[in-house]
Amino acid sequence: MKHPVDVHVGQRIRQRRWMVGMTQQQLAEKVGIKFQQIQKYETGMNRVSASRLWEIATAMDVEVGHFFEGLSDGPTGNGDRDLLADKEALDLVRAYYAMPEAQRRRLFDLARVMSDHAA
Repeated sequence: MKHPVDVHVGQRIRQRRWMVGMTQQQLAEKVGIKFQQIQKYETGMNRVSASRLWEIATAMDVEVGHFFEGLSDGPTGNGDRDLLADKEALDLVRAYYAMPEAQRRRLFDLARVMSDHAA
């Protein structure tokens, strides 16, 4: 049976991998394992050891604690939607941060105005 913390950590690994534009194969090569193991980590089927999580964090240039963010209130079981689990949302965030800062500010202002009018 999957432990909720293992599932959460796996989801955070997948989210970060998507954010940095890395494939499972690329991450596996950086960590020195097979991509199938990354798949098992991301689904929560296999628990990630502390040393492996450190290697994954180093490979994706993030603190180890990043993978536990969102657990302070316990694993989500309340029906809240995790937007970062949605590949489309992650693609949007990646594209947003790829823009020059001036364009990002204008896009953000536009989105804010549009959302104010939609409410």
